[in-house]
Amino acid sequence: MKKIFRFITAGMVMLLIISKGNISMAGSSSSFSKHSPAGEWIKSTTGTWPGMKDGKTYWYKLDKKAGLWWSADGKKWAAVTDGLWADKDGKWLKIHQGKLVWSTDGKQWSEVPDWKWEGSDGKWYKFDAKWTLWVNE
Repeated sequence: MKKIFRFITAGMVMLLIISKGNISMAGSSSSFSKHSPAGEWIKSTTGTWPGMKDGKTYWYKLDKKAGLWWSADGKKWAAVTDGLWADKDGKWLKIHQGKLVWSTDGKQWSEVPDWKWEGSDGKWYKFDAKWTLWVNE
C-alpha cells in the first residue's frame, strides 16, 4: 500500500511540475495572444487586411519587398512611413529585420508567435516566410 501511495504521489508531483512548466512557457507569449483559430488557413485573394489607427479603419498591404502600404478606401495607396499598424487589441505590429514583431508601448518589441494576429475585423491573419498573407475566418 505504501508503494502505491508513493507512486501516486510521485506522479502527482511530476504532473504539477509539467503543468507549471507549460504555464510559464505559455505566459511568455500569451501575454500578447488570446485564442488562435482552429480552422483552415486560406491564401488571401486581395493581400489586404484591416487595422485601426486613431479610431479609424485603414486597409494595409505589403509590396514585394515587404514594405507596408495603407489606404482609407482601398483605392488610393500610400507608403506607411513608420511601418506600423494595430491589431484588434491595439497592439502595434511592424516588420523589423525580416520578422513580424509587436509591442504594446512602442518601446519593447517581441516576435509575433507564428506571425499571426487578429485583425480589427475579428479575422485572424498571418504571413508565411515569403510574406504571403493568409486568413482564417
